[in-house]
Amino acid sequence: MSFVNPVNKSYCLEQLCESNYQKLLQLIPDLLTLKGSAIGLAAHNTNLHISIISNTPYTMTVELSHCFNKNRDDFMAPAVHIRLYLDAQLAEVLNDHARDRVNHVFKDPSLSKEIMNYKWRLNYFLQKWLDHCLKKNYQFNQTADYATIN
Repeated sequence: MSFVNPVNKSYCLEQLCESNYQKLLQLIPDLLTLKGSAIGLAAHNTNLHISIISNTPYTMTVELSHCFNKNRDDFMAPAVHIRLYLDAQLAEVLNDHARDRVNHVFKDPSLSKEIMNYKWRLNYFLQKWLDHCLKKNYQFNQTADYATIN
């Protein structure tokens, strides 16, 4: 995938996070009322899993991942942690399976350009992944336990 590098990255990152929020709700219509986890199925595609990590009045943190094996714990990638800001209607990637949280990578807050580039790459990846999932027409069903579907 080619690297997109907008001139006004701060503004574009906000737009990207707004778009990702809307795409998540389009992909998983019951996301805001979800309790626990859900599984997305699409014909001839790997299962898509979403789990609620935390839920507060103004934020929700979820993990979105594909499962490439029958045993869910064997291989879940790309596992992406996403914080949804419910009042602002933004979805921001905190980290993924290959990259740590920004505050663990950059200890010096004066590295604003590097921090912005890091956040941009994480959230741009989510946008492309959500576009892919929407094209595949995943349908989600809430489940209390992953073991019941394997």
